[in-house]
Amino acid sequence: MVIVVANDIPPAVRGRMKLWFVEPRANVFVSGIKDSVAKKVIDYLHKHCPSESGLMVFKSCNEAPGYEILGHGDTRKQLIELSGMQLVIEKYSEPNRESKT
Repeated sequence: MVIVVANDIPPAVRGRMKLWFVEPRANVFVSGIKDSVAKKVIDYLHKHCPSESGLMVFKSCNEAPGYEILGHGDTRKQLIELSGMQLVIEKYSEPNRESKT
């Protein structure tokens, strides 16, 4: 499975994406394409989308943890790796260090 989330995709690329993907929401594409096709699609996106497109690609894989996250350009979300897992930071806030007594 491949999920592509973008800030903005050029119209020509968006039309091409609709060949393989369902677009349940604007600039969110979901597909169950095979790994070989997924690699070609991801290469196509990297080649034809400017960095302002802010692509974030979630791709299933056979290695632990079972997925891979790829970013291209300004994704507006921060990717981190924690204990070998790639995670997306939605909103970061400092933990409250004061203990309640």
